[in-house]
Amino acid sequence: MCGIAGVFNHRVNNPIDAQTLVNMAAIMHHRGPDGYGYHIQPEQGVGFSHARLSIIDLNEERAKQPFLSQDERLMLTHNGEFYDFKRIRADLTARGARFRTKSDSEIVLHLFERYGLEDTLKELRGEFAFGLYDKHEDTLYLVRDRFGIKPLYWTETDEGVVFGSELKVLFAHPQVKRSFSAEGLYHQLIQVMVPGSTAFEGVHQVQPGQVVKIKRNDGKLNIDTLKYWDVDFPDEHDYPGDEVDETEYVEGVREKLLEAVQHRMTADVPVGCYLSGGIDSCSILGLASASTQTSVKAFTIGFDSDDYDETPIAREMAEATDADHHIMALKANDLYDHFVKTLWHTERTIYNTLGVAKYLMSQQVHEAGYKVVMTGEGSDELFAGYPAFRKDMFLHGLDHLPEIERLEWQKLLEKNNQLFKGAMLAREEFSSDALNKKVGFTPSCVQPWLSCSSVAKPLINKALRTQLEDYDPGKAIADTLDETYLAGRHPLDRAQYVWIKTMLEGQILTWGGDRVDMANSMEARPAFLDHHLAEYAFTVPPHLRIKGNKEKYVLREAMKGLLPETLYKREKFAFMAPPAHTDPEKWKAVEHLADEFLSEQAVKDAGLLDFEEVEAVFTRHNSSDVTPEEQVQLDAVINHMLGVQVLHHHFVATNVPEQAQQRAQELGWIA
Repeated sequence: MCGIAGVFNHRVNNPIDAQTLVNMAAIMHHRGPDGYGYHIQPEQGVGFSHARLSIIDLNEERAKQPFLSQDERLMLTHNGEFYDFKRIRADLTARGARFRTKSDSEIVLHLFERYGLEDTLKELRGEFAFGLYDKHEDTLYLVRDRFGIKPLYWTETDEGVVFGSELKVLFAHPQVKRSFSAEGLYHQLIQVMVPGSTAFEGVHQVQPGQVVKIKRNDGKLNIDTLKYWDVDFPDEHDYPGDEVDETEYVEGVREKLLEAVQHRMTADVPVGCYLSGGIDSCSILGLASASTQTSVKAFTIGFDSDDYDETPIAREMAEATDADHHIMALKANDLYDHFVKTLWHTERTIYNTLGVAKYLMSQQVHEAGYKVVMTGEGSDELFAGYPAFRKDMFLHGLDHLPEIERLEWQKLLEKNNQLFKGAMLAREEFSSDALNKKVGFTPSCVQPWLSCSSVAKPLINKALRTQLEDYDPGKAIADTLDETYLAGRHPLDRAQYVWIKTMLEGQILTWGGDRVDMANSMEARPAFLDHHLAEYAFTVPPHLRIKGNKEKYVLREAMKGLLPETLYKREKFAFMAPPAHTDPEKWKAVEHLADEFLSEQAVKDAGLLDFEEVEAVFTRHNSSDVTPEEQVQLDAVINHMLGVQVLHHHFVATNVPEQAQQRAQELGWIA
């Protein structure tokens, strides 16, 4: 697990500054503190760099990247893990390949040489992002894993393409411009992002399951996007009926999940587990504990609010598995005290300080001497765990049931999830014409954020707001969704597809995953997002994902033998930090940050927000007639307002190339 960076110029005679490549690696030292490497092919106008976190093949000199093929045709810089690589390496060796390292990364070079990119991607299993240059084709490939677990950004400058694992890596290059786009700012304020986009003008993400192919042709770069994988549910009419034997699916899920967990225990360093009070992480810990002869280290976040704290169930699971249990108890003021630093890593706004909590937890994992943990992310996406999925199932996926029965289930759902109304569930229904047309309805998962538009849009500085007069955020999202994978699908499948394409990649795997984990040199491995497991989960009939009012039914049954009874019977509880308004100390911390980042002068200097409207949001938040649901929504909006100001401070007002140069000097990383 590492950080990658690179430059690919329009013309081969444009020199690449080696120290700039090293600086790009140095500014993400947190991703790879165990060493760095760079390589330039000056006659080709291409150069890569790499910051290494050693997990597989701990020999620093032998496993240093970038890697070159034997004939120097190929150059690779890779971030992530490829599982089952030992089998692939053995097979390739039997076919005549000669490996120079024990690293999992090297398999890409040998697979590509023999089979080409398309067949190589079919073999790759895990979480990964890599840049691969092919001298014969004079082409750069930027590749991202199927769900977007690992980040990968790129932009085009006057001289060529710059890419890297984080935005700050691109911004460390002196030719990369650093300014918010009007659309990017808007989406930061409403939480949900357009797939493939960022907050910044001209800066893109490689989308999950896709390849950005950049081919040089007479001094020009032709850029194409190729899809190699997508979330593919069966046609609605191809599912078996209610009479299906559910045992087959229960056994299938258990088998595939166990296989995914066992693959993710492969490492040359110890592997721990994150443990909340949910089915997902408890399942991972239970299977991991059963698969090893030693006690597994488990890490839990605890909150000083009984409404949000899950440590009692986590403690029960840890005791049942004889895990070595570490609990981090967070107090209200811990979260906003680390808000600014967390956003330097997330590079996007966060609506809830869970991202800060996870940043602090990865710090403790690092201090405990662990580089790797398995996590439960992805389970809710595969098995319909979120309240929004049940709501869409009740509204759109149970036409055969009497309306009164469906409405009763929905009322029970909303009652049991009152804490999350205004965040995980919209406080009032919101409809997007574009999503209705593309999906058939507006999925409940994006309604809370799109419904913030009426509050968020007036917050934008008038000069930028004029650029958004005809802009429809729902349409912008809908336009990125592939109708091929929506047409003919069950309503629940369509809802899950939209969530996976928006909130999973843009939130859970970003500020809730890689960015706050790697901030402290800690690799997270989400076993549920193993694509072999996912492709099987897509075949599970909707009525076995949500059975009656019980979400993740098939997973519950598959894991019934190892879950505490309390947890087996418990309804899904969304893992969130307590919102700011729930604690006076936390609210004071918000006001303290607002004094610094949302003062009239700070807002004027950044030129992003309208100060009068900022004040109006705080006035409404503190008014006596505001409802709890509206307060939850305004808490999120205030976090976003703070967030865009903090991001401006970190990446626009600060001279990032100079910061990267200074970091390289401090580390002694010299070209």
